[in-house]
Amino acid sequence: MNILMLNPPFKGRFSREQRSPAITKSGTLYYPMWLAYATGVLEKDGFNVKLVDAPAGGIDVDNVIKIIQEFKPELIVIDTSTPSIYNDIKIAEKLKESQLQTTNSQPLTVLVGPHVSATPEETLKLSDKIDIVCRGEYDYTIRDIAEELQNAKCKMQNAFDKIQGISFRNGKEIIHNPDRPFIENLDEIPFVSQVYKRQLDYTKYFYAHSQYPIVTIVGGRGCPHRCIYCVYPQTFSGRKLRFRSVKNIVDELEFISKEFKEVREIMFEDDTLTVNRKRCKEVCKAIIERKLNIRWSCNSRADVDFETLKVMKEAGCRLMCVGFETGEQKILDNMKKGIRLEIMRQFMNDAKRIGILIHGCFMVGNPGETKETMEKTMKFAKELNPDTAQFFPIMVYPGTEIYEWVKKEGYLITDDYSRWLTNDGLHNCVVDFPELKSKELVEFCDRARREFYIRLSYIVRKAVQVVKSPKEGKRVVKAAKTFAKYLISFK
Repeated sequence: MNILMLNPPFKGRFSREQRSPAITKSGTLYYPMWLAYATGVLEKDGFNVKLVDAPAGGIDVDNVIKIIQEFKPELIVIDTSTPSIYNDIKIAEKLKESQLQTTNSQPLTVLVGPHVSATPEETLKLSDKIDIVCRGEYDYTIRDIAEELQNAKCKMQNAFDKIQGISFRNGKEIIHNPDRPFIENLDEIPFVSQVYKRQLDYTKYFYAHSQYPIVTIVGGRGCPHRCIYCVYPQTFSGRKLRFRSVKNIVDELEFISKEFKEVREIMFEDDTLTVNRKRCKEVCKAIIERKLNIRWSCNSRADVDFETLKVMKEAGCRLMCVGFETGEQKILDNMKKGIRLEIMRQFMNDAKRIGILIHGCFMVGNPGETKETMEKTMKFAKELNPDTAQFFPIMVYPGTEIYEWVKKEGYLITDDYSRWLTNDGLHNCVVDFPELKSKELVEFCDRARREFYIRLSYIVRKAVQVVKSPKEGKRVVKAAKTFAKYLISFK
């Protein structure tokens, strides 16, 4: 049976899978990683699968239609996001109609991703052409749907009533089956890098803070922390930590080092790779024992101790992507970050001593934010002085605690998901507080970005970095070509 896994076209190089989906000012484009993991499961079970990443390949709707007319899939799985959901549904409708005209039959259409996981009934009501919504992790959910379809039991009235983790339409009624338990044995899932090698062009993907080319994987799923804004733990992968075995992870790292000769960095896209320090060090020691000459980066909290950082550096850790968020302790507490400013300062000092680069993430607009606290955040960012930094207004997504709070308080200015982006596909803020408007949050982030990057001390530091490390220079120049126009154009 033919199955199409589609990251659909939207606004150019739209990065659908990142935690705040948009076209990024730095040119960053994420892999369709979760689609790729599910593709691996389907391939392992013998299905004929085609993974198409339209944003990465510059593939428009007409070309996607040509692909399905040739491939003739019986099942189409479409990734979604909050700002692109209306577009994603329209594409699903077009693909279904095109297949009907070509083969006189319609493929089963399934939507996946954090947005539809949080809004399954609302999503199904947007179009009667959408057959099924998968809620949460869908690696095995899609497999079960495909097996039902292949077994010729597909009568929408009863074929899917035993599949966990789906919502579907039964006539005029929408059925929500029980949730699917999170996957415990992650070693059973094929290496996502193997799927990339078969199905994608890895040179199309770019992370502004990382060396190019890059490959992304995860070493575990779930995050136990309670941050009110973070979308994946609340809507997709859950709070419970589940780990791949150390051997399984390092086996994949070795596969990448052998099969992706041009790759310069591997990114662990776990919500927080360092949440279990003992395990993190075990992975690092295994990398060292295998003598893998690799460079890698990861997401982390700003609370990793010096000894763990030291082992990470020895194992090839080049950079950590860290959410500092704010320079005001009260706001850290309000967002349930569970960390203190002095811990962040110590972490930053330790990372610099060790020689691990830090990409710092800062956010304004959480509960308790004022103009004064925003200025504290800008001052804090300059004090920490990470290698690179990003400044975002609060982005609220269905299914998160912050979304429910702003909606309850009447601070959400629209229910039109398309307004989560500007016309150019950049991040937009849809929250107005009584004393702080969305426009002010956006303007502050623009100014903070300029003040952080257009500092003589920073420019000199980056120039020295480029000269001393040609590999870093390649990354800096590539990001700067896209990013500079946003720094220069703001008034």
